[in-house]
Amino acid sequence: MRTESSITKLQSLARFRKTRLWKSNIPLWCMFVPVLLYFIIFKYAPMGGIIIAFENYNLRQGMLHSPWAGLTYFEMLWRSPEFFRIFRNTLLLSILGFVIGFPFPIMLAVLLNELRRLWYKKLVQTLVYLPHFISMVIVTGIIVTVFASNGIVNEVLKTVFGQTEAYPFLYQVYSWLMIYFGSAIWQEAGFSAIIYLAALSAIDPHLYESAAMDGASKWKQIWHITLPGIRGTIIILLILHMGKLIDVGFDKVYMLSNAAVSDVADVFSTYIYRVGLQGGQFSITAALGLFESVIGLILVLSTNALARKFDRGLF
Repeated sequence: MRTESSITKLQSLARFRKTRLWKSNIPLWCMFVPVLLYFIIFKYAPMGGIIIAFENYNLRQGMLHSPWAGLTYFEMLWRSPEFFRIFRNTLLLSILGFVIGFPFPIMLAVLLNELRRLWYKKLVQTLVYLPHFISMVIVTGIIVTVFASNGIVNEVLKTVFGQTEAYPFLYQVYSWLMIYFGSAIWQEAGFSAIIYLAALSAIDPHLYESAAMDGASKWKQIWHITLPGIRGTIIILLILHMGKLIDVGFDKVYMLSNAAVSDVADVFSTYIYRVGLQGGQFSITAALGLFESVIGLILVLSTNALARKFDRGLF
């Protein structure tokens, strides 16, 4: 009897603690509800539109009554020479953008962490993450103005180096790629570095003091203390970035592209806009969008599996 009574008391105590915990977290749940609604309405509900990729969709009949087409549009994509061109361009921009852009926030955060004058550190941090809040339309407008034939760069080249003709920066493939990746780093590296700075603040300062007493140089302190201290954050952001690796984006590529660089600037997003929205071929672009999402899912799962193995010390 005593045992049963003790079990009942423990169960009642557990229920009381759960109820109390729930009530104490009501403000947090209220803050979470708008985020949950956002993902349900704008992320999960639109997934029903995937069915368009398997139908001969038309606006009059809608998603529920359009004729079934099966894998017809996927076969059309894979047989189209244009698909491999835009797939190559998407991989080129996404992989190069990742290789060039992903290490920059880490290096910037480490450099900012080494600054000892607090006012200067805050000033630099503000200046480098401010471009993130500038509209993409304004950013592309600045780029076009600076690198135009009568822009600042060409005027400097004429004045300083005596160049007679303006160089077409935005109409040459290699210069267009450098401008595209450089502007992406300028716009996003500072804002992304904030996450790494937050992770760096959790590292015990006594580790640096001990390393300095043992004769470790600044580079060795960064290699053996700073980078291992933010390894978990780097892996998490790497996994999140992999999900968007093949998603180059639309705004910047579309506004900077032109006929001269279409061989590298025509990607999935611009193809979907041109063929799907302007051309009215919704089914084939829905199939392309589904293909892009599946690739992103595979990349996330693969990166997560590799990160788990890396964390267990198998590499």
